[in-house]
Amino acid sequence: MGKRTVLLADDDPGLRHLVEATLGSDEFRLLHAEDGEETLDTARRELPDLILLDLNMPKRNGLEVCRLLKEDAATSKIRVVMLTASSSEADRARGRAVGADEYFISRSARWRS
Repeated sequence: MGKRTVLLADDDPGLRHLVEATLGSDEFRLLHAEDGEETLDTARRELPDLILLDLNMPKRNGLEVCRLLKEDAATSKIRVVMLTASSSEADRARGRAVGADEYFISRSARWRS
């Protein structure tokens, strides 16, 4: 079986570095996107197995990106995990409403490198 592809969509270089250090093994092919538009383009082109999607990004936020991915037949089956520092139930409800498969909440305000 080939490597699984993970698209990490976050504008925080510290988080991208942390996830790359964690997943950057022989098992995963890790792609990066720094804003919502780049996330949509990369997801449509590469069709990753999983998208780790920041809630707050430039150009298009994670909720809008997730909604667009789930509405598109070509990308609707890609698993999306929303990443956020917010523990707001309202944010989680909005994520579920647009089709997020899971929600990962950081216990710190932001990740740092």
